[in-house]
Amino acid sequence: MGSEGPKSVVIHVTGFKKFQGVTDNPTETIVTNLKDFVQKRGLPAGVTLGSCNVLETAGEGALPLLYKVLESNAAATNVGENEQVVWLHLGVNSGALGFAIERLAVNEATFRCPDELGWQPLQHPIVPEDGGTSCTRETCCSINEILKFLKKKKGYNVTTSDDAGRFVCNYVYYHSLRFAEQKGHKSLFVHVPLFSRIDEETQMQFIASLLEAIASTC
Repeated sequence: MGSEGPKSVVIHVTGFKKFQGVTDNPTETIVTNLKDFVQKRGLPAGVTLGSCNVLETAGEGALPLLYKVLESNAAATNVGENEQVVWLHLGVNSGALGFAIERLAVNEATFRCPDELGWQPLQHPIVPEDGGTSCTRETCCSINEILKFLKKKKGYNVTTSDDAGRFVCNYVYYHSLRFAEQKGHKSLFVHVPLFSRIDEETQMQFIASLLEAIASTC
């Protein structure tokens, strides 16, 4: 029957291109190289790395591409009782010294600078029909278990966060959480530091461990 056997997990990953103040976004490098890295390193049985896409660091103007990525991979995945689809979004926090697992997104876009398509909203509800800018959406991923795996078992400098900002990271996360809820998927956003703070190889290892942690808690 469909409910028998271990659950398989498909994880789709996105990162971002450059934006003001960050000419080399580490998430673009991570996502571009992730398939090759995981192929060499391997993943636990039942875990599949799905699509890897790099998004424009933009809000409303980039929505068609974001939803094209979400919809195309949702349509390509035949989700059954024993299959779980997870959307993992990576963004950079240029001032951070470690990694941060974001618990929620807020229905507010207040961009500190124009995005890469020139949009700079102020206290703008991301999805007006959801209500005001105080509305939040929270991941259904088991972030405390993910944190325990990454911090205690793997030794990474990682915390949880209740504030993904009000820039493009939060904007994409809010839309993804909403989409995931509609489709029966899961969504998670993780902020990484610059490579000058934590080197590329360590960050690649961290993301591979993150995939394992997500899968083990689904």
